Amino acid sequence: MTMRTPLARAKGLGAAKEGVGHWWHQRLTAVALVPLTVWFCLAVASLPGADHAALVAWIAAPVNAVLLVTLVIVTLYHGYLGVQVIMEDYVHPHWIRTTLIVTSGFAAFLLAVGAIFVILQLAFEN
Repeated sequence: MTMRTPLARAKGLGAAKEGVGHWWHQRLTAVALVPLTVWFCLAVASLPGADHAALVAWIAAPVNAVLLVTLVIVTLYHGYLGVQVIMEDYVHPHWIRTTLIVTSGFAAFLLAVGAIFVILQLAFEN
């Protein structure tokens, strides 16, 4: 016997009503990171001994700039989601957990803005 209504069972919603969405975001960002990371590693490996001008020229290519920005956003969002799960599972006082989740989200946002700013600044340096 279950206490859940048929509608709740059909929607698949748990007590928090958001676990499935969080789970999917974590998986989608993980899948997106695979080709982005492979691209980044291959691209960096193809630039051994490149000087500053060569790196700026490489970043200035539109495809590279867009992929770098995408890599930064997806990586930081994926990391934030993982840190959030860790905080929810292992930090028990509610106020500390909430503070840490908000702080980690703010830190991820600031890192993303800073990294995107630097990428765009280098891309438009010419």
